[in-house]
Amino acid sequence: MGAHGLPVGVRLDARNFDICGPLPGPGVTVLEASAGTGKTFTIAELVARTVAEGLAPLSRILVVTFTRMATGTLRDRVRARLVSAEAGLGRLVDVGEGLPAGDAVLARLGGDGPGPAAERRERLADALANFDSSTITTTHGFCHMMLNALGVWGDVAPGAVLLEDPEDLVEEVVDDLLARHALVRGTIPVRRRDALRAGLEVVRNPGVPLGPAADRRDVTPSGWRRRLAEAVRLEVGRRLLDANLLTYDDLLVRLAESLGHPRRGPAACARLRRRYRVVLVDEFQDTDPVQWRVVKEAFAGDLALAAGTRLVLVGDPKQAVYAFRGADVHAYLDAVRAAGPQRHFTLEQNWRSDAALLEAYDALFDPLHLGHPDIVYRRVRATPPHCRPGIRAAPSSAALRARLVPRDDPRLVRTGERLVQKESALRWIADDLAGDIATLLGSKAQLVAWEADGGAGNTRTISPSDIGVLVRTNRQALVVQTALRSAGVPVVVAGAQSVFSTPAARDWLRLLEALEQPAARWRAGSAALTPFVGMTPRQVAAADEDAWEAVHSRLYSWAAVARHEGVAGLFGHIGASESLSARLLAETEGERRLTDLGHVAELLHAEAMRSQLGLAALRTWLARRTEEPGSEATEADQRSRRLDSASDAVHVLTVHRAKGLEFPIVYCPFLWDAAPADRSGAPVMFHDADDGGTRKLDVGEKGDAVYQRHFAAGQAESRGEDLRHLYVALTRARHQTVLWWVAVKGCQHSALGRLLLAKDARGDVAAEGRRSPPRDGDVLARFKEISAAVPGLVSVEPATGGPAPRWAGPVPAGGPAELAT
Repeated sequence: MGAHGLPVGVRLDARNFDICGPLPGPGVTVLEASAGTGKTFTIAELVARTVAEGLAPLSRILVVTFTRMATGTLRDRVRARLVSAEAGLGRLVDVGEGLPAGDAVLARLGGDGPGPAAERRERLADALANFDSSTITTTHGFCHMMLNALGVWGDVAPGAVLLEDPEDLVEEVVDDLLARHALVRGTIPVRRRDALRAGLEVVRNPGVPLGPAADRRDVTPSGWRRRLAEAVRLEVGRRLLDANLLTYDDLLVRLAESLGHPRRGPAACARLRRRYRVVLVDEFQDTDPVQWRVVKEAFAGDLALAAGTRLVLVGDPKQAVYAFRGADVHAYLDAVRAAGPQRHFTLEQNWRSDAALLEAYDALFDPLHLGHPDIVYRRVRATPPHCRPGIRAAPSSAALRARLVPRDDPRLVRTGERLVQKESALRWIADDLAGDIATLLGSKAQLVAWEADGGAGNTRTISPSDIGVLVRTNRQALVVQTALRSAGVPVVVAGAQSVFSTPAARDWLRLLEALEQPAARWRAGSAALTPFVGMTPRQVAAADEDAWEAVHSRLYSWAAVARHEGVAGLFGHIGASESLSARLLAETEGERRLTDLGHVAELLHAEAMRSQLGLAALRTWLARRTEEPGSEATEADQRSRRLDSASDAVHVLTVHRAKGLEFPIVYCPFLWDAAPADRSGAPVMFHDADDGGTRKLDVGEKGDAVYQRHFAAGQAESRGEDLRHLYVALTRARHQTVLWWVAVKGCQHSALGRLLLAKDARGDVAAEGRRSPPRDGDVLARFKEISAAVPGLVSVEPATGGPAPRWAGPVPAGGPAELAT
C-alpha cells in the first residue's frame, strides 16, 4: 500500500443485505452503506418488520443516532413506515385489496395470507398507539436516560445537571493553574493561548489517554504542557463533581465505567438487555471508542448473545469526516471485526443517483482505499427509476463534468510566473461557475422523474434551488456568493461559520455595553452605529445635544426592557419601535444581517435564562464568544449560522454541512485546493501503532521528537479523511456533478490531486511523493482516460472564466429565461 492508503488493495468480503430476507439474528451485525443507499430507509424497514413479525414490541427496540436533527428525521421516518405498513395490511385484511406494487417489505408481511397479515397489522397498530413510548434518541440522550435508569448501578449523583459547554470552566481552571505556577516560580513556560487550547482538548476528550503520559521527570516545555493538560483534566473533573455538573462527554465515560465495573457492571448490563431486545445504531461511522465501548459492553459479547440481544450497526466508513468532532472511524472498523465476515453486509442499491453518474464515479474511484486499507470504495447499482438520465436538454448531458483551467491564460498568470496564484484561481473559477449556472438556468433544461416501468413521470424546468455548490471554507462560500449575485442568480449561503464571528454578534456586544452604562457618551456613540439605532457615521459626527439626549433616553428605556423581559423581549421591542426589519431588508445584505441578529438574540436569551445572568455578565459571556468564536461550527451546534432565506435560490454550503443532503445538480469548484495542514505545536489526535492502535492525544510542543512523530501520524490520518471528504462532496448529486481543476501550489496534495494522480499506468505510484503540481497535459490525459472508460458519461471541458453572462430569471413556466451579457 502506498502513502496514506491510496493505492489499491484487496477488497473486504461482504454480502449484500436483503431487506426482505431473514432479519439479523442475535449478536452483532454490521450493515455497511454507501452514499445514497438508504441507511434511514433500512432502519425504518427493520423496525417495521421487527414489530410486525413479533420479534420485539416497539417498546423493546432501541434506535440511536448522533444528532438531534437526525433523531427527529429518523423518528418521523420510522413512524411513517409503521403507518404505511399498517394501512397496507389493513386494506388487505378488511376489504381484500391487493398490496401496493413495488413495496417488497409489505409484500413479505402480507404474503402469508389474511390470518398472519391480521396479526401483523394488530402489532403495528399497537406500536402506533404507543409510539410516544418508543426510544429513538441521540447517543448522549441514551446515556443520560440509561444512567438515570440504572439507579444505584450508575455512577451519577441524584440531581446532577448537564453542562452543555465546559469552555468557561476550563478557562477558569487554566487561569488558576497558571497563576499558581507564576506565584511559586515567578514565570510560566507556556503561552496562555496554548495552555487553553490543550486544556480544552483534554476535557473534550475525557476517555482519550495522553500519549505519552505526563511525567514529572520531564522538564522540557513539552513535558510541562502535558503535566498542565493532565492537571486541567483532573481539576475540571473535581469542580464538576463538587458542583454536581456533568458534560455530555462525562455521560459517556460514566456509563462506560458503570457497565465495565467488575462488580456492578454485569448487573447493569443485564438490566439494559432486559429492557431492549433489539438495538439499531445509525451513522455508526461517526462514533468514538467510548461510545462503541458503551454499546459493546451492554449489547454485544457472549452474555448478550445468550440473552438473544440483536445489535445492528449501520454506517458508511467512506463518509467518516467528523474527526474534528471526536468521531473515530477505527471504532467502526473494530465493530466490523467484532461482527465477523458472516455478519458483515453491504447495502448495494443506490436510491439517489442516476446509473450514468454511478458509472462515472466507478471510473473515477474504483478501486481505491479511502484513508485505511479496510475502507474501500464499493460499486452500487441504481434503482429502475434512475436507470435513465434525470436531466433533459441541458447544455451538457454528461453525468460528470470536469472543467480544466488553462495554466497559461494571461488573465491568471503574471509575466514570469509559472503557477496560477490561488486567489486568482478562486475568483476565476467562481466567475466560471456563475456563468455555467446562469447558462444552465437560461436553457430549456428539465428534470425528469422516471417511473419504475420506464415511463416519464413529472417533468419540470430546472430552478436555482435544484443546484448545490459545495465548498470547504466559509471564505470560498463568500467568493461564490459574490460571483453568483453578479450574474443575477439568487443564492443563499449555509456555511458552518459560528454566528459569534459575524457583525451581528459585535453589534449585540456594543449594544449590551451601552445598556450597561447608558450615560457614557462613547458607548452611546458605538451603539448608535449599530442597526438597532441605525445612525450613519455622518449623522453621529453631526449630532447635537438633542440628538444625543434622544439616544441616551432610548438606551435607558431599552435597559429597563432587558431587565424585565430579557433579551428576547428587548429584540422584539426594538424591532417594533425602530422598524428594524424594514430598515435592514432595504439593504443588500439586510436579510442575512437580520437573521444573524435574531439568532444571536436567541442564544443570549437562552444563556441568560440558563445561567441567570444580568446585563453585565451577559456582556462578558458574549465578549468571550466573539474573541475566539471558531471558524467552523458543527451541524448540530446551535451557534452555526442559519439560512437567511428559504426562497428559490442556489444553495452554497460546506461539505460537512451537506452531509446527508442531496441536490439534482452539484458543483464542486475547489476540490483542487488542499486542506491546510494542522499547525505543528497544536494538540494532535493519533492512533499509536506501538500500543495496538490505541487512540491518544499529544499536547506536546513543536520540536519535541516524540511529539513530531505523533504529529506526522495525525497528519497521515487527516490526509485519509480528506479523501473521504471528497467522496462525500461528489456523492451529493442525483443527476450531474461538475468539478474544476487548476494547477496551483500544493494542488497535488489535495484529495482530488491525489485521486487523479495516485497511480501511474501500473497503478502503484502515490501522488503524495510529488514535489510540484502536475503538468496540464498529465491531468488532461488522466481525465480522458476516465472518460474513455465510460464513453459519453464524463466530459472534459475548458474553463473560460469571467465575466459571467447574466441570468434574467426567474425561469417562466412556458420556457427558458433570457441570457443578457
